[in-house]
Amino acid sequence: MVMKTPSICSILFAFLVLFSCSWTISSHGHDDFLQCLSLQSKDHTSFSNIFYTPENSSYSSILNFSIQNLRFATETTPKPLVIITPVNESQIQPVIYCAKENGMQIRIRSGGHDLEGLSYTSEEPFFILDLVNLRDINVDVDKKTAWIQAGARLGELYYRIAEKSRTLGFPAGVCPTVGAGGHISGGGYGALIRKYGLAADNVIDARIIDVNGRILDRKSMGEDLFWAIRGGGGTSFGIVLAWKLQLVDVPEKVTVFTIARTVEQNATNIVHRWQYIAHKFDEDLAVRVYIRRVNSSQDGKRSIQASFQSLFLGSVDRLLPLMQQSFPELGLQREDCTEMSWIESTLYIYELPVGPLDVLLNRTQANIPYLKVKADYVQKPISKNVLEGIWKRFFEEEAEKAELVFIPYGGRMDEISESAIPFPHRAGNLYKINYSVYWDEEEASERYLSWIRRLYSYMAPYVSKFPRSAYVNYRDLDIGVNNKGNTSYAQASIWGLKYFKINFNKLVHVKTKVDPSNFFRNEQSIPPLYSRWTKNVKTANAGVPFRSSGVRPCIRFYAVAKLMRKDALANFARLSYFMFPRGIGVGSVTMQ
Repeated sequence: MVMKTPSICSILFAFLVLFSCSWTISSHGHDDFLQCLSLQSKDHTSFSNIFYTPENSSYSSILNFSIQNLRFATETTPKPLVIITPVNESQIQPVIYCAKENGMQIRIRSGGHDLEGLSYTSEEPFFILDLVNLRDINVDVDKKTAWIQAGARLGELYYRIAEKSRTLGFPAGVCPTVGAGGHISGGGYGALIRKYGLAADNVIDARIIDVNGRILDRKSMGEDLFWAIRGGGGTSFGIVLAWKLQLVDVPEKVTVFTIARTVEQNATNIVHRWQYIAHKFDEDLAVRVYIRRVNSSQDGKRSIQASFQSLFLGSVDRLLPLMQQSFPELGLQREDCTEMSWIESTLYIYELPVGPLDVLLNRTQANIPYLKVKADYVQKPISKNVLEGIWKRFFEEEAEKAELVFIPYGGRMDEISESAIPFPHRAGNLYKINYSVYWDEEEASERYLSWIRRLYSYMAPYVSKFPRSAYVNYRDLDIGVNNKGNTSYAQASIWGLKYFKINFNKLVHVKTKVDPSNFFRNEQSIPPLYSRWTKNVKTANAGVPFRSSGVRPCIRFYAVAKLMRKDALANFARLSYFMFPRGIGVGSVTMQ
């Protein structure tokens, strides 16, 4: 076949269409989107009750309800064109269809704890699918399992388990307001990590809606997709609706303690020693370390404090000999310890008053900060000199509300293969570092961001290398982002190998199989593989039928044009032929 050379008019027309389309989609896309939903809905009344546009009086409260980081709640933060809060699974299927039809970017929010705000912000025109109303939890004590919908919070899960049994628990996160959907899809860890591994290690089934609107369970989705959503970030592959969890045994009584030491009280030496032994403790024992700046109780001067907080799955009588044998430097005494139920320990570990359990049902936090978080993995103990270098940086002004948390590994984490699920950080890691900095005023953001980035840079020689590993649930856009639209494997691997190491390649292959058009995407979503430009064109237009007028042709053109690379004019020539192989007539568009 001989390709006709497009006229300059065709090329200019293509430019005009492209630019007009970007305006058309952003200004009218959500109207067509809502109209599509109305046509697809069997129950128009039920759908009208779950839509929130900026004109709706409840829009702001719905948007802000699950925002956990004020960095992404400013006046300049991009806002969704629509927020949809389904109350049942069947309402989600037409949402996917209409989003594809109208070129709308989807953001999926369960608890709103995405640390870079990717569950509720986007640089492209977008809407939020907020799973806040999908929060059913069904506990089966006899089978030691539970189904939890994606919008339920971890505190609600712990509470519902305790309603049925005080000797069952689940190894998920410390913060009770974190949503189950995102937490488990990224791995998810908590105080039971050394005994039972991650939350995702204890998932035995799931329900997900794929790009074609099909509701799938483990059997129908297949083992590759089931593998990918347990630690690979579920929003790259579809919409996780619910998880089936394998609950774990906990004793009737556990023991907790917190011992704080300042540098004047030998904190540096104790932390240094902790690095050599914490990963070797009995798997029933986890001792994490919090590093903060404090005012000394003796003279009021600033100091650095290390708080050693522990959960032990057993009695104080069993704990004391273990600690005296393996960690005498801490000086643990019986009066430092408290026995309580496991469910009460979930309050203690999060530094809530140990009292009525219904505080776990609170779905929002009292004080939402400006926040930036990073993560590292340590494979060799850090020297005392390096620790002192960290302390020095904590004396800087921006560190007033900063915090480091050292989370010990070993135990069950050493026993699970790095490829069992996408989360790869297993044997060989002594502990994980969580860096956090908080502040109160938007105008000061750059100073605090600069502080934590300087600390992170300082730590580079002393943590994992090739790659410097990171944790996807502590999302960090500093380590790399996708190109807008259809990113390349090479671009995504910059951050992907840090989160997933060798598992990144398999995640890409699963993505290519289940979502080749890259409908489910964000700044750090898994990309599909593309073999050549023409294949890109086909996948870009998947689910977007061409019509002779209106918004959809624009969407088609817009989607295709986003795939273009370096030589814009040459690509527009190819694009012009693809779109108008017979040329452009006046007042009509002909397609071959």
